[in-house]
Amino acid sequence: MTNFDLTPFLRSTIGFDRMTRLLENELGGGSASGYPPYNIVKLDENDYQITMAVAGFSENDLTITLNENLLVVEGRIADAEKDEQRQYLHRGIAERAFERRFQLADHIRVLNASLENGLLTVDLAREIPESMKPRKIEITSSNGKTLLDHKKGAKKAA
Repeated sequence: MTNFDLTPFLRSTIGFDRMTRLLENELGGGSASGYPPYNIVKLDENDYQITMAVAGFSENDLTITLNENLLVVEGRIADAEKDEQRQYLHRGIAERAFERRFQLADHIRVLNASLENGLLTVDLAREIPESMKPRKIEITSSNGKTLLDHKKGAKKAA
């Protein structure tokens, strides 16, 4: 199976499946660096999931904010000052602060977030209001009967 990295083209937009992708809001410098890595999965027609690799961060170190259609995930390790006193021979686990922004489409709702085994998972769902869903409109004839009622009457007469 071949995987293609379309990140530059698909920049963190969720729910815009049928429209041209928008550019990600680059105000947060964290998203340009690629840290932390993340996946966006479309589970079905209306459900999505964002999974971020945030090893070393606890629930208290992470903040998730939704402001209108902008989902912001921030990570700041509170005990970073204590870590400075340690002498590392090799430090390969990234514990730097980050801010990752995701531009959500209209009617995308954040259901919940969970942290397990260093992976932060955010569940999303598209919930289109009833007033915006397609509906059938009855067509009436000039005598006030619906065409469907008229056709039923014609079958009975025959």
